Amino acid sequence: MIEHAILLSAGQGSRLLPLTAERPKCLIDFSGKSLIEWQIEMLARGGVKRIDVVTGFMTDMVEAAIARIDNPRVEVTCHFNPFFKVADNLGSCWIVREQMMNDFLILNGDTLISEDIVRKVQEGSDWPIAVTVDVKPSYDSDDMKVSRGENGRLARIGKTLTAEVSNAESIGFLAFRGEGAELFRNTVRDTMRTPDGVNHWYLKVIDMIADSGKVGTKSIEGLDWAEVDFLNDIEIATELTDRWVG
Repeated sequence: MIEHAILLSAGQGSRLLPLTAERPKCLIDFSGKSLIEWQIEMLARGGVKRIDVVTGFMTDMVEAAIARIDNPRVEVTCHFNPFFKVADNLGSCWIVREQMMNDFLILNGDTLISEDIVRKVQEGSDWPIAVTVDVKPSYDSDDMKVSRGENGRLARIGKTLTAEVSNAESIGFLAFRGEGAELFRNTVRDTMRTPDGVNHWYLKVIDMIADSGKVGTKSIEGLDWAEVDFLNDIEIATELTDRWVG
């Protein structure tokens, strides 16, 4: 059971404007709870006891909202990323690199996941790093596409993978166990020291590590999740959270 999670919630969500003009994406309301409240709730239900949230855009508002969350099952700590405007989310991982000392989960700040998904990921895997994936008939240009090899090994991950090699999609939820935590932490550090480091997504680091044979996948095909990137995602995500409330 992994009891520690990292939430990457530094972005504004500019593709959701005007909805995010005066509040960050993670505070958008879905069926009476903010996106980040749903994330914290589902992680707590799945056994997570400590969450580190990386904030950025309107950090004071996010910190105040988190302070109001009354969930005795989980302790939540905020870490401000002052580079959120100029660095991609690898910078957010760098901000909390010292928290990556033992097994941990990473969840993107725009992904709603069900309790069932958390429990599925908590079942474990044979991989030091496990990328949670879903399977669809086809993938579009904005999907974080995955190429899976034998036994679920992750061969490649990235938005620019071709249709020929793409056979899964990352949902933005990863598990790091054993040597996987140190491997990721060290690669984040080394990549951020390169001239182009601030421009990378953290999944670029996962792609770099893939050749080591220590990155695998965990399929959650058929389980409920939603990514909130565009305005037309709001209705789909709300239908999901309406079911969770009901």
